[in-house]
Amino acid sequence: MTERTTYLLVDGENIDATLGVSVLGRRPQSDERPRWNKLLQHAEHAWHQPVRGLFFLAVGDSLPSGFVQALIALGYKAIPLRGEGKVVDIAIQRTAEALQDRPADVMLVSHDKDFVPQMTDLAATPDRRTALVGFREFMATDLQDIPGIEFHDLEYDVHAFTSRLPRVRIIDIDEFDPLEFIL
Repeated sequence: MTERTTYLLVDGENIDATLGVSVLGRRPQSDERPRWNKLLQHAEHAWHQPVRGLFFLAVGDSLPSGFVQALIALGYKAIPLRGEGKVVDIAIQRTAEALQDRPADVMLVSHDKDFVPQMTDLAATPDRRTALVGFREFMATDLQDIPGIEFHDLEYDVHAFTSRLPRVRIIDIDEFDPLEFIL
């Protein structure tokens, strides 16, 4: 019997855009971007099984070699794509559909509602774990409403950032820590 695997499908464009536009209100500096190694570690620790990180990115005619080499060194399979339309979304949708026939668990790192059909199908498969990773307050409602899907916050659960982000989010009273606001 083969060991079960978690597939971590990273929509790098979506995370960068959400961080820049919605959280920071400007283009993120390199030290403000997620520590992608933390994401791999979190996925492996959360579900106690091997993780295959697939990092999808749109490129033009030149490969961002430094970034791609860094992803590979961290353990990701970099998937640079070019073409017409939303090439990253198309590739992630196709990958999610291909995973439907495999005994694998799936974590989607994106806020994009374009993945609702594929994630709904994956989540409906018995004995398959599915999760969304990102910022809940910016996650498409349709994604959050998928029955049985887990949520992992990129900042608070994954600890992918080296400093606190300027986020305003709804806090469950049981998780409220006044020291976060008076320090």
